[in-house]
Amino acid sequence: MKKISIKFLSTLTVLTLVFFTSCQNKETKEETPKVETKEETKPAPAARIAAPAPSPFSTLEQKVGLTDVTVEYSRPNMRGRTIFGDLVPYGKTWRTGANANTKVTFGTDVTVNGKNVEKGTYALYTVPNQKSWDIMLYKDADNWGNPKEWDDAKVVASVAADVVKMPMKIETFTITLDDLTNNSGVIGILWEDVYVGLPIEVPTSKMVMASIDEVMKGSPNARAYYDAAVYLKSENKDIDKAVTWVDKAIEMSKDDPKFYMLRQQSLIHAKAGKTATAIAAAKQSLELAKKAGNDDYVKMNEDSLKEWGAK
Repeated sequence: MKKISIKFLSTLTVLTLVFFTSCQNKETKEETPKVETKEETKPAPAARIAAPAPSPFSTLEQKVGLTDVTVEYSRPNMRGRTIFGDLVPYGKTWRTGANANTKVTFGTDVTVNGKNVEKGTYALYTVPNQKSWDIMLYKDADNWGNPKEWDDAKVVASVAADVVKMPMKIETFTITLDDLTNNSGVIGILWEDVYVGLPIEVPTSKMVMASIDEVMKGSPNARAYYDAAVYLKSENKDIDKAVTWVDKAIEMSKDDPKFYMLRQQSLIHAKAGKTATAIAAAKQSLELAKKAGNDDYVKMNEDSLKEWGAK
């Protein structure tokens, strides 16, 4: 009986301890406060209205000879305003457009008013006046409008350009690249009834002759001889060498003669004073042009044969 009592008391003690431990854990869990976290709300980005710019941006790209020229500028409108002498004052430096300064990028060195301008990007500034403008290329090309402090030392080249009055009004400010030759071009500025031009010269001749020299050191094909001869003829360079090279091109392509190559051979020989061989080449070109159905070359050859007194 005594043993059963002791065993019963031990079991009761264990159960009591378990009960109190469980209650304590429950109280501890219930006492732990819950931490509420609030999600941080960010303001919505401001909506932007899609609307046209008052002075839209424009990029002009033009190959002058072998030189890439790029003009980047904004184009304001007249909108009934008087431009020069009013909106754009006379005698003051102008950004030559709107917004950021107009930029001109040259892919090679160029020459402006006899001065070498290195390959790179420049700001285009002007000082308009009634009869002439000063047009300047400025080293610092990253300005919003005019530089905060003008530095004459940063003007790499300048030109005094005569004003040409236009017979009509140009509503939108415009920059062009015109009067193109192999060696030059003119950056034109037009707005209201005014035109002024900035002539530039490019080193095409130097680049082409270097290319010809390099190719001729190797194993030139018929096309290389032909291209070199035509260039010499077009630029009034060594005409005797042009004759040699075009004849070489024709000889190398005799199994598949081309009317346009024979046409150039006739012109080069005529320029060198070799009328008889010029006529012979023109007659061959004429017959091939007729077979090809190329009326333009037929007419050109017939006109040349008549000019050279062919029978």
